[in-house]
Amino acid sequence: MSRFSPSVAKLISELAKLPGIGHTSAQRLAFHILSMPENEVKALSDSIMDARTSTKLCSICQNFTDTDPCPICSDPKRDHSTICVVENPREVATMERMRDYTGLYHVLHGVYSPLNNVSLEEIKIRELIARLREHPETKEVILATNQTPEGEATALYISRLVKPAGIKVTRIASGLPMGSNLEYADDVTLSKAIAARHEF
Repeated sequence: MSRFSPSVAKLISELAKLPGIGHTSAQRLAFHILSMPENEVKALSDSIMDARTSTKLCSICQNFTDTDPCPICSDPKRDHSTICVVENPREVATMERMRDYTGLYHVLHGVYSPLNNVSLEEIKIRELIARLREHPETKEVILATNQTPEGEATALYISRLVKPAGIKVTRIASGLPMGSNLEYADDVTLSKAIAARHEF
């Protein structure tokens, strides 16, 4: 017999599907939600649904956005000659936090990972190459995939596609340790890694 009513058990089960949330954390969150006033629970539920239905991919950089193109791509003050390639939208927020980078982004939504059945066709490389053809003002592509075997393989593949077009390809410096995720880097380390990027 379950320790929880069916509705509570389902809530715990759904919360446990979130990244970084184990069963114990899911229970804690579920009981917190149950103790919230009904209007706050509705506001939380509505904000989740609103974000999910209103958010789309920017047709230029593939980042999550409410408007197309996104505010970064449409900002005339950004350096439109440089594109920083990252694995996921969280890393755009990480890069923006340090305020040192003023170029544009391209979000891959993953990396090449045969062990996880992620092929090169499933990530946004095709969109990057099309973008470079459509925007000849691009002079440099910064590869900021995470320094994992999958991130390195993806960066190498992109480099081989981009270099023949005469575009400079650089890799963020190894101020970020091997195996680390860009999302968890502190501002100083990330700033130094961008400043010390090298040709790939």
